[in-house]
Amino acid sequence: MRSADNSLPIGRRVAYWRGRRHLSQQVFADRLGKSKSWVDKVERGVRALDKVSTLQEIATVLRIDTAVLLGRTIQPVGVIARADEVERIRAALSRYEIPLGRPPGSRQVLPADRLARQVEHAWTTFQYARYPHLVTLLPGLLADAQRTHAADPAGGWVPLVHAYRVTAALLVKLGDAGLAWLAVDRAMIAATGDRVLVAASAVQLGQVLRAAGRAREAKSVMLAAAYRIAPPVPEYAPGPELSLCGTLLIQAALAAARDGDDSATAELLDEATALAAQVGDGLDHHRTGFGPTSVALARATAAVELGDAGQAIVWHQSGIRRDGWRWLATEHRAAHLIDAARAHLHTDDAFSAGRLLAEADRTAPAEVRHRPAGRDLLGQIARDPRAPTTITHLAISLGVG
Repeated sequence: MRSADNSLPIGRRVAYWRGRRHLSQQVFADRLGKSKSWVDKVERGVRALDKVSTLQEIATVLRIDTAVLLGRTIQPVGVIARADEVERIRAALSRYEIPLGRPPGSRQVLPADRLARQVEHAWTTFQYARYPHLVTLLPGLLADAQRTHAADPAGGWVPLVHAYRVTAALLVKLGDAGLAWLAVDRAMIAATGDRVLVAASAVQLGQVLRAAGRAREAKSVMLAAAYRIAPPVPEYAPGPELSLCGTLLIQAALAAARDGDDSATAELLDEATALAAQVGDGLDHHRTGFGPTSVALARATAAVELGDAGQAIVWHQSGIRRDGWRWLATEHRAAHLIDAARAHLHTDDAFSAGRLLAEADRTAPAEVRHRPAGRDLLGQIARDPRAPTTITHLAISLGVG
């Protein structure tokens, strides 16, 4: 055999590379601090290798990459928010052509309707959790949005606000709360004068404030925004306004949960539930995905924040059985699965946590592989010897230890 066959069981690959290094089972066992019997069982497939630390120790003794031991040709995947990409977004957000009244420059100015379609495409890309693609799109999209607004303020106003919104949403995912704050601040300022646009932008503001650790401020701002958009007679209000109001109440509830205020959390989620019953599931007004299912999932997330992992699991199981679960955006479902995995980890159930994280990875790989929160959770679960083997292998392939 000239090289290790990638189709071989991992135990056979251990035996192959041990032979290549001219190590007897006893010598190999001694270097690992294991018994010869343990090595023999591993090589025959009687004993599973499902711990990251053990795989790394074997690879070190055999002087090979862990990925080779797993039978893969793997290039480690880093977090997509590379400095140059984030700096391009920062540069685009730092332009002041609009307030300074600068001309659009030599680049072609997109018509407002075409710009609007490109912003919609960016939102769709976000909701499918295609973050690596979106991070390359945003600098150009922001520049185009600013040029179009400068040339056509009336037509370019709304797409500009939504371009800032989707930028803030992505930056929260990438863990850059500071830059996300700049983007959402731009959105809020640009939206001034339109109560609907302000409310839509405030959804991302709530996410940014929570990510920045300003839970109390987030709750206060979200309540002000929610009650500003709240219709005087909810029973006859249009779905889009109800969705914005309900989503802002969810953001306020999550902030209250982060602050440890369980009574305010429950009260706000009850208010959101009443609005969701009128809206129903399967709609996505203003890219909120608001409805009864989203409120149920928010209850699970809030329970995790409040330290009640058992109740979080109950809400998770209830939420995913709803018809509305399959209608939610891919990003929304995968992000929730990560929250549910956290709940299981808090109950000391690493296997169930790993199973849910693996499901999140199948649903939207970027949520686990490129989002810092997902990678951190992956590392925590993989360090537990009870974690599923798939999680162990994924952590090794991503260089997450």
